[in-house]
Amino acid sequence: MSIIGFIKARWTNLFRSRQKKKILARSAPPNLGPANWQDSLRDPTQFYLECFRFFHQQLPQELRDHRKYFTRQRRGFGEDVFHVMWFWLFREFKPRNFLEIGVYRGQVISLATLLAREGGLACEVHGISPFTPAGDSTSSYRPNVNYYEDTLKNFDHFGLSRPRLLRAYSTDPEALQLIRSRLWDMIYIDGNHDYDVVHQDWEVCSRNLKPGGIIVIDDAGLGTSFRPPGFAFAGYPGPSQVVQEIDRSRFRELLHVGHNRVFQKIA
Repeated sequence: MSIIGFIKARWTNLFRSRQKKKILARSAPPNLGPANWQDSLRDPTQFYLECFRFFHQQLPQELRDHRKYFTRQRRGFGEDVFHVMWFWLFREFKPRNFLEIGVYRGQVISLATLLAREGGLACEVHGISPFTPAGDSTSSYRPNVNYYEDTLKNFDHFGLSRPRLLRAYSTDPEALQLIRSRLWDMIYIDGNHDYDVVHQDWEVCSRNLKPGGIIVIDDAGLGTSFRPPGFAFAGYPGPSQVVQEIDRSRFRELLHVGHNRVFQKIA
């Protein structure tokens, strides 16, 4: 890294640290359940800050430790507030099955398994991912990681029952067969970020979501009033465009947490 690059990185880290400290100077609300979710649609920036406070001040320590583990050595992406989002979604909807498109190294599916265990839920957890460094037009990944074995290792670290993993792209026939094999309670779309792929993921997943089921799309906060703090991210064009095209007569938006958008199937 050049001297200029080093200075910029240090300045950025200092700025983010001060910003977080300022945000955490206020107390978190005691509850961010469904009664508060309309606030996330009216003012997603303020709601994001409340979720950030809740993570650091109210979220159970076990869940904060889980997030800390995945931030170390860049085991996972995402942001602290998403642990808060999943905490409340599992508490409210108690899914019996869960599917993630795009597993990376298992942060979200292990969190789903942990939340199910702590909530006493019998939840079958599935993941579809190529488990390779394959990227897309916006993302690239480390070539020296065995993503499949690493995911299982991360489950073992927390003493979690292993998930059902399918090594495939979400557009492969075997992946489509799995998605179509049942009606899902909860689905997380976090795979390829290119519009055509996200659109296909949404189409097949939304058709196979049960009425009342929940579907979350990652990296989809562009074009909204969300203004991320310096340590957050608004999303990518592909997922954000797909969300704008969702038929609101069939899906209602329940929750907006940063670049994660949460929808419930109406019919």
